[in-house]
Amino acid sequence: MSSPEPAPSSAGSLTPAFQEPGEREPISHEIGVPLVVVDGANVVGSVPDGWWRDRAGAAIRLRDSLATVPATGLAGLPGPVEVALVVEGRARDIPAGSGAVRVVRAPGSGDDTIVELAAAAPGRRVVVVTADRGLRQRVTAVGAEVRGPSAVPR
Repeated sequence: MSSPEPAPSSAGSLTPAFQEPGEREPISHEIGVPLVVVDGANVVGSVPDGWWRDRAGAAIRLRDSLATVPATGLAGLPGPVEVALVVEGRARDIPAGSGAVRVVRAPGSGDDTIVELAAAAPGRRVVVVTADRGLRQRVTAVGAEVRGPSAVPR
């Protein structure tokens, strides 16, 4: 008697630019798990704490401060949630960290990557965290909700 065929992995459904070799399977494939996409550059820039002197360090601090969000969620959005932190420019090379927060390295514009992530999740609740007015319009046009930077722990 042969064993049943293993189910195909859904990890290949992510756009290759958003996957890293050996990246863990995101929880995004669980039905009903909302996706929180954080505009790293915008959220970091919302607090004038000297982030411009060390963009990568500021992005690491943000990544680490988001570590509780997958389990606890946000106000009005209880956990579990999947959290994707989009980084760009000098912050692109930050390490993945503990894995609680998926670090998505934008190959070009962070805004374009965020819109692509939101558009790639039809029927799923997607919340984008940003104060960027133009980005807010673009992601709501593809069905995402928007929260300001104060929605996430800093």
